[in-house]
Amino acid sequence: MSISKMPILTIPIATFTPSKRAMTYLPLAVASLFVSHFALANPISYHDQAKLHHIAKAVSAERIEHDIQALVNFGTRHTLSETKSDTRGIGAARRWIKAEFEKISTQCGGCLEVIEVKETISGEKRIPNATEVVNIIAIQRGSIEPNRMVMMSGDIDSRVSDVMDFISDAPGANDNASGIAGTLEAARVLSQYKFNGSIVYAALSGEEQGLFGGKILAQYAKQQGWRVHGVLNNDMIGNVTGINGVTDNTTARLFSEGTRVIETPEQARVRRFTGGEVDSASRNLARYIDTIADRYIPNLDTLLVYRLDRFGRGGHHRPFNDAGFAAIRIMETNEHYDRQHQDLRTENGVVYGDTIDGVDFDYAAKLTALNAVSMASMAWAPAPPQTVKISGAVSASTSFTWQASDDPSIVGYRIYWRYTSEPQWQFSRDVGKVTAATLENIVIDNYTFGVAAVSKDGFESPVVFPGDVGAFEYPHP
Repeated sequence: MSISKMPILTIPIATFTPSKRAMTYLPLAVASLFVSHFALANPISYHDQAKLHHIAKAVSAERIEHDIQALVNFGTRHTLSETKSDTRGIGAARRWIKAEFEKISTQCGGCLEVIEVKETISGEKRIPNATEVVNIIAIQRGSIEPNRMVMMSGDIDSRVSDVMDFISDAPGANDNASGIAGTLEAARVLSQYKFNGSIVYAALSGEEQGLFGGKILAQYAKQQGWRVHGVLNNDMIGNVTGINGVTDNTTARLFSEGTRVIETPEQARVRRFTGGEVDSASRNLARYIDTIADRYIPNLDTLLVYRLDRFGRGGHHRPFNDAGFAAIRIMETNEHYDRQHQDLRTENGVVYGDTIDGVDFDYAAKLTALNAVSMASMAWAPAPPQTVKISGAVSASTSFTWQASDDPSIVGYRIYWRYTSEPQWQFSRDVGKVTAATLENIVIDNYTFGVAAVSKDGFESPVVFPGDVGAFEYPHP
């Protein structure tokens, strides 16, 4: 068995050095035992995945630029805009997106199921009259667990200052043609591979009018019985210069909610005594992607933001959170508000509007690569362990159990733990292909714990915090 610090999971005895914090209160003799016991060879060591490096490099900034320009050329993509024209409005935009997915599918021998998931909405503040809200969805089915999903989404629609103005030009280059272009590009790259689990590429409508596209797809996913283990919502992934004067193409934000909004009073009572406020499935999805960024995306530091979204604001991952799914928002770090939700104009020398000259295509490609590599890793990895339970109160050791899986790719499981004040997993131990394990002399009171599944090829699932709060397949009451 071994203990390690993320992201490097195998520590040779000769190079193992416990952190100062870990050793501060250990007498020298105990420290020696600590090293010799935990630095043994790890039977499931982390393998650097060459395929993931190839996927990251395959993402094209030029193709992303082409797609953003094509979307901008539709003039406006407002949810209430023209649907009959072939050159203007949201109808033309979504038909173009569907044609692009179909072209990608043709090139990979029909590997994508391209469908429309839609509903007519009316009587809403921002959709007063009957309007068909249409999502364009492409599904790349997995070979082992076709109903296990990881999803990348972007928003089709755009807007200007008046959210009800569906006539004026609303280029929406960064918000959110960048997210749609990234989703299309991820499909182009990943469609060249076959995965164990399924990948969903989603172009959602109705975001600016009330997150309706996400609500429609989340409901559809539940009706279809999809096991959605991660929604990566990309909303504005192309701007590098903020209104704060900072220009930065080396960071991105990962927004994730804490406890589920649909948590029951009994689940909240249990959580109060066992913890987990920062270990929801969404938070551990964000940690997983943060680790992927460190390993596979050069010059990108992802920031774990412990909030559903930007302060007081919202995005299309929220309807999936509302349905109990793990979902996060991936976006640029520095926003430029003069380029968001603005009429095209110049006032007092200040240029307003979300035009394509405000998009950095290399940066959009970098964040697209993060999505593609993260989804590939999850789709090649086993599903996150289910029904993870923990015990060890008033004990020197901490014990775990989890549900057995019939996934033939699983070679074993890895237990993680960290100090409760730390944002990322610090230590790990491999326990083999079992459904129960005990960490001897690791006291439950002092750490936060989780369990991940590992495949024969070394791909690893997100870490699952024990109990309902951390479950990736939410136990609805």
